[in-house]
Amino acid sequence: MLTGSIPNSIGKLSMLEILMLDNNNISGEIPSSIRNLSRLGTLDLSTNTIEGSIHISAGNCTNLLQIHLDYNRLTGEIPYQIFSLSSLINLSLSQNYLTGLLRQEVGNLKNLNGLYVSTNKLFGEIPETLGNCEVLEFLYIDGNFFEGTIPTTFRQLKGIQELDVSRNNLSGQIPRFLGEFQFFQYLNLSYNMFDGEVPNGGVFTNISAFSVVGNSKLCGGIKLLQLLACPMQVLNERKQPFNHRVIVLTVTLIIVLLSLCILAIIYQNKRSRQPVKLASPLQNQYLQLSFGELFQATNGFSPSNLIGEGGYGFVYKGILNSEEQIVAVKVLKLHEHGANKSFVTECEALKNIRHRNLVKIITACSSIDFKGNDFKALVFEFMENGSLENWLHPSLLEQHEPKNLNFVQRPNIAIDVACALDYLHHHVACALTQSSSIGIRGTIGYVAPEYGMGEEASTQGDMYSYGVLLLEMFTGKGPTSNMFTGNVNLHSYVKMCLPEQVMQIIDPQIILEMEEEPSRSMQNSTTNISKLKTFLVPVFQIGVSCSAEMPSERMSVKDVLKELHKIRNVFLGGFGDKGIQMEEEMILN
Repeated sequence: MLTGSIPNSIGKLSMLEILMLDNNNISGEIPSSIRNLSRLGTLDLSTNTIEGSIHISAGNCTNLLQIHLDYNRLTGEIPYQIFSLSSLINLSLSQNYLTGLLRQEVGNLKNLNGLYVSTNKLFGEIPETLGNCEVLEFLYIDGNFFEGTIPTTFRQLKGIQELDVSRNNLSGQIPRFLGEFQFFQYLNLSYNMFDGEVPNGGVFTNISAFSVVGNSKLCGGIKLLQLLACPMQVLNERKQPFNHRVIVLTVTLIIVLLSLCILAIIYQNKRSRQPVKLASPLQNQYLQLSFGELFQATNGFSPSNLIGEGGYGFVYKGILNSEEQIVAVKVLKLHEHGANKSFVTECEALKNIRHRNLVKIITACSSIDFKGNDFKALVFEFMENGSLENWLHPSLLEQHEPKNLNFVQRPNIAIDVACALDYLHHHVACALTQSSSIGIRGTIGYVAPEYGMGEEASTQGDMYSYGVLLLEMFTGKGPTSNMFTGNVNLHSYVKMCLPEQVMQIIDPQIILEMEEEPSRSMQNSTTNISKLKTFLVPVFQIGVSCSAEMPSERMSVKDVLKELHKIRNVFLGGFGDKGIQMEEEMILN
């Protein structure tokens, strides 16, 4: 659970061969001095909150064998210098915000055994030079924006065992040579735009070893796929040689198609500069914005403007030039299953919502981008003070101006969130119920367990999410923290410590504030801690109840509000005049 940043002075450890700082809460940037570690063979900074670009170049690091930077918040392009590290056998950069191309220089990594760049923002075509990495066994490039076909040079990857190219924009036919690899154990081609016949040899005979779901134009394959039979011309096209007449016909068709594409692009570019009206009542109530205006407002959806990401979209900070208004733009990931439905759901719900504790929607945009692709976004009022997550888990960049929630603000925030839920459950329930079956299910760690079994969204599901949030607010630990493994989660962790060990699980920041309180008043520190324990036990009990596995065992939001108000009033009352002063200070702040 290390925090803070990696000091630049680490570059002075000239004999260092292995640096493993994975699975911590390290933030800041990768110090540029790492390039001075000439004996470094393994660098593992994975699963932290490290930001900025990758400051690793060939430099003196000629002995690097493994680089693990996955599960961070890195931005920018993959530096080309990495691809000159001929000794590299494992490169893992998944789950970041990296952009740009996967460079052709990747083919220089002759000894590369594993390449992992999943869930980033890489685009362009898959480099053909990857075929030069003949000892490659594990290749994961899923969850990006790669397009084009699978390179024919992949035929040279005879030792490939696992290949995942899912959730991209790849097209063309599935190469038959993929069925010839004898060591294949896992092949994922799902959610692309592949067409034609699915091969039926090798890995394609084992339904548990490969996936082609989400490719609507495929046909054939083994019977378990339950795909339509391929038309005869598709089945025979590999067998029949081209004759002169076929070549002429093909060239003619290409010319016609190119002409149509040019006309379509011209038409679509004109459309992308015009607002496209929503097929919902939002169109009559809100400002109309085009893709081009949002593109300009967010500096081309620049990574530097990215302020968050959810299951269905990225959120960018933007400035509308028309009014110099700062906004938050949620761009939907339309390649994710259910994203289009979630857009309709949110529009239907948001048009009826008006509450002081709910972020205000400014407008929605349903248009096409400059490439002619569908584009959908929701535009919200920008909240200057940031998210609750940033206040609970501030990054290194924010620590020069500490964002610490005190022990009076936390219950007030919990009550405000509950008030918003109460409004949604009892005042706009009709609109939400109509859309619940296609709505957004939630974020990992906060989503109710029954949703994983196909249950529809419900108020009980909301209360589960609220219970997890309540526990997080007073323990300072997120539900996806690395400390929770196996059968232990945030719910069970708190439940095991109630009531006697409650002070062992409280956010240490609250303890520090309580111990410092006597310097500003006549209260005794021990007394403060005792009163805090009396307050925390029922709060944690509410959080545990709300996050119970069975929906029927969870508290309703009305009961939660009633109990939280009672607990807060008793807690502040226990401090007498000081309690009143603390609440007044909270209101002023």
